[in-house]
Amino acid sequence: MVSNGQVVVKFGNILAKHCLDQRCSTELLRAAEHTQSISSQLDIVARVKAVTGESKASSELLLCNMQNLIQAVQHVLRAAEAACVKGLGQPSADPEEEEVAAFCQQWRKNLTEHRAKEALNSDRDELGLRKTQGAKAEPTLISLVQEQLPRSRNIPKHPSPRKGHTVMDRHL
Repeated sequence: MVSNGQVVVKFGNILAKHCLDQRCSTELLRAAEHTQSISSQLDIVARVKAVTGESKASSELLLCNMQNLIQAVQHVLRAAEAACVKGLGQPSADPEEEEVAAFCQQWRKNLTEHRAKEALNSDRDELGLRKTQGAKAEPTLISLVQEQLPRSRNIPKHPSPRKGHTVMDRHL
């Protein structure tokens, strides 16, 4: 879980570097920094728990830190969505940056297609407002990450970076 948090931090930092909107970039950096802190705390708590053994208090602390990490990752992904919508600059020749850009472009393409379908097929009520019942939710980066998770379940618990592997290979 800690290594996954680190992957999201790296993703957020790369995206913030290429975000064209300064406010979105700042928010993304803030969210990534917060995720980094929580990920480090979780790592420390997990190591202490491994050494000291089972106790209710340490288990609760570990669970609380894991929940905080999940919320922090969601914050990074929401900030990343805003950055993608505002616009991204061209990535450098770095393979990780290219992969992050491709991932975000895929999400943006999905979002655009979804919105186009909704505009064409939207049912309207008597006031001309779109009906929301039965409407499919807009795609999010969180849902795109979750779609990719089943493919990555075979990753070792403590992956060691290997030459040729990029930030998105691990879980995004």
